[in-house]
Amino acid sequence: MNLKNLSAKNKTHKKILNHLKNKKILKIFKEFSTSLNIKENIAVAVSGGPDSLALAFLAKCYALKNRIEAKYFIVDHKLRKRSSLEATIVRNNLKKIDVNCKILKWNGKKPVKNIQSLARNKRYFLLASECKKNNIKNLLLGHHLDDMSENFLIRIVRGSGLNGLISFNKKTTYKDQNLDILRPLLNLEKKDLIYISKKVLNFFIKDPSNINEDYKRTRIRNLLQSLEKEGLDKKKLILTINNLKDTDESIRFYVNRNLEKNLVFVKRKNICILKNNFFNQAHEIIFRSLTKIIQSVGKKYYPVRGKSIEELIKKIEGKSFTKVTLGGCFIDRVNETILISRENSHKVKIL
Repeated sequence: MNLKNLSAKNKTHKKILNHLKNKKILKIFKEFSTSLNIKENIAVAVSGGPDSLALAFLAKCYALKNRIEAKYFIVDHKLRKRSSLEATIVRNNLKKIDVNCKILKWNGKKPVKNIQSLARNKRYFLLASECKKNNIKNLLLGHHLDDMSENFLIRIVRGSGLNGLISFNKKTTYKDQNLDILRPLLNLEKKDLIYISKKVLNFFIKDPSNINEDYKRTRIRNLLQSLEKEGLDKKKLILTINNLKDTDESIRFYVNRNLEKNLVFVKRKNICILKNNFFNQAHEIIFRSLTKIIQSVGKKYYPVRGKSIEELIKKIEGKSFTKVTLGGCFIDRVNETILISRENSHKVKIL
């Protein structure tokens, strides 16, 4: 880069960081920085909404201050007629803060059922693939405090257990890839992110699906607004979630202890052997321990459905239990011992 271009670049960066002189924006940025707290290169998932545009700006400031590289990606699902045009408009607006965004397109036939879930899975796949190409191990998503509240109520409607209710974490790992999914906005409210988008970019796109009551998340969002009028605001809901997380930590301790003491993994034969005492625990400990083993041995990103694990436990406790398959695993009993191996592994006899 020649001196003239370098000088122009420095002026642009100075202009971007000048927004931090705004006390409210600076306070939000400090919360974001504390939450993120990494020194490695990052990728940022962007849409046209105010939350992800605010994320793009905050990540840009963070990258400049910490001298790391940030890559930005927009996923065009092509589920709406204007989606490609909107992706281009978003990309052009982000150039105001020196953000060069790459558009990732979902080509091919689109589903007619379970659209939001399948679109989300495709989005993660496209983003993860691009991170792998660029050797980036950290992907930032724009989920915020309001999303956490909505997710909590959605899981309650589904009848989720404790583990499901608190599954919205600041950091998760994507499948078996070396990619961390980071959510550094979880302590921030949507209204703060709207403020940044308006103040910095004077732009964001309103997604029509956000007001479409055909989607459960939209109905839950409207329910939350009604509950706030009755005194159940987001802060109280988050306090409940955090209290449940404390309880969950205690359960995780006993699950890990059960796995350490009552599980033997024979690496040479790629098989897990469960000792008799594995099942002499509280039901939740057995339930989570089995879920974790089957997810790991079967090499699945998502755990097996809770209902299936419950049925497996009942079968194991019964006297007539025979070999079953679940989550890509064989579960078998030899004498009084339970064996778990991958479906494509050779059958192993324990003498």
